[in-house]
Amino acid sequence: DNKNTVVSYSIVSIGTVSETIVHPREVFLPAVLTKASGVIVAHNHPSGNHVPSRQDIETTKRLVEAGKVIGIPLVDHIIVGFNNSYKNYYSLKENGYIA
Repeated sequence: DNKNTVVSYSIVSIGTVSETIVHPREVFLPAVLTKASGVIVAHNHPSGNHVPSRQDIETTKRLVEAGKVIGIPLVDHIIVGFNNSYKNYYSLKENGYIA
């Protein structure tokens, strides 16, 4: 909703142990159909390392641009790692990749 409360979610891609294909069309289709006011993307890194890869950063940039075109902003892209560190997620918005 307009307060960034998650009201719906969709799985748009299931990858392998090392990669997945993410296209803005699949990411934004559920958002368009549900008349979403924004999109939060999340995925995991099976390695446990939650630092974004070059591909994660490039995908985020593509999603930001696609969201601008269709009027549904990318609110955040969160990467989750499953290790024993204190902070086991990485927000691309908190780290300056999303304005």
